[in-house]
Formats: sequence, C-alpha cells, structure tokens
Amino acid sequence: MHEPRLNRALRELFRAQRIASLGTLNTEGGPFVSMVPFAVEPSAACLIIHVSLLAPHTRNLLTNPAVSVMVMQPEVAGEPVHALPRISMDGKAARLQPESPSWLAARQAYLERFPEAEPMTQLGDFSFVAIYPTAARQVAGFGTARPLEADELADVLRPL
Repeated sequence: MHEPRLNRALRELFRAQRIASLGTLNTEGGPFVSMVPFAVEPSAACLIIHVSLLAPHTRNLLTNPAVSVMVMQPEVAGEPVHALPRISMDGKAARLQPESPSWLAARQAYLERFPEAEPMTQLGDFSFVAIYPTAARQVAGFGTARPLEADELADVLRPL
C-alpha cells in the first residue's frame, strides 16, 4: 500500500518522539502549557497520556476538554530550528473510566511505550486520558506545511 510522503513523515514523528507539549485552559480561560509523555492508541486513533489528578493540566482538561498538543523533533546542534518537523493539534480530552475497554487499550498502548510506568498505573490519583484530535497543522520542513482534518490524522494514527 502506498502511503504519501508527508503521512510517512508524520507517522515517523509520532513513533520517534515520546513527549509532547500539552496546552490547556485554566478556570479563568488563561493558557497553561506542560510536558506530557504520550502514546498512540491506534484502534481509537488518539493520543494517550497518563496524568495525576493533582497536576494543574489535569484539572484544566477535566474542566475544559479543549486542548492543544504539539509533538516536535528535537533541535540538532548547529542546525537551523525554524523548519523542525512538528505537528500542532487541536483536540478534545476525555478521562477514561478504569477497567473499561478503552482504558484497557490505552493502558496497553501506554505501557508498550513506557513499561517503567506500570507501578504508576496502580496509583489512585493517576488517570489515562485520551486526546481525540479534531484538526492539526503539520510542518515537515522548510516550505512544507499542511493542515489536516480529523479523519486525515486518524489515518496516520491507525496502523497501515
């Protein structure tokens, strides 16, 4: 099956990078950005984060599920930074109910990527949250950028 070049590049970005910047809105409507490890849950075509209820970003997304996520290739010393491959996504966050089918799939995807996090999945103040992308903008290099609708992004997040 042929996969377009930009889709391959985006799939590789999600595979290679393990952290994202998560933007949420606080109760006053102000922005708050934090770092979150993430995994892709391919059957639901979403990103999975595992977050503490004590964290400000968790409280924010439980109050207002509108979020923004950026995944970016790291800087390479001596190389220009303006064209670093990245994706900025708008999405809706949903806390997954423990032991539900979606929670079990999220846990499996997350622990495949972060096996060292298994003890944290036993802590009562941590939750799996799915981020369902609604739109995105991919920058694949200098002069190579495109918008993506939710269905186009879902195709990249699902297995080939």
